[in-house]
Amino acid sequence: MKGPEPPSDPQKQTGKALKAMSLVSAVGIDLAAFTLGGYFLGKWLDSKWNSSGIGVALGVVLGVLCGITGIVFIIKAVMEESDG
Repeated sequence: MKGPEPPSDPQKQTGKALKAMSLVSAVGIDLAAFTLGGYFLGKWLDSKWNSSGIGVALGVVLGVLCGITGIVFIIKAVMEESDG
């Protein structure tokens, strides 16, 4: 039985680790930024509509959906880059 192969190139392994860390960071920042943006947009809408929380709820939901869409695009770009 053959065990796992030893790492071939330490620089290549470090590059992969840094790439994974940047991907995780980008996903977190993307989701947080869109959610916060949605919150503040909703707060602004609440002040314009004289409502109490409907705008914030809609803004946060919209922000999360935009964040998820952004994450899909980030992951898609990384997958295309690693394939080609």
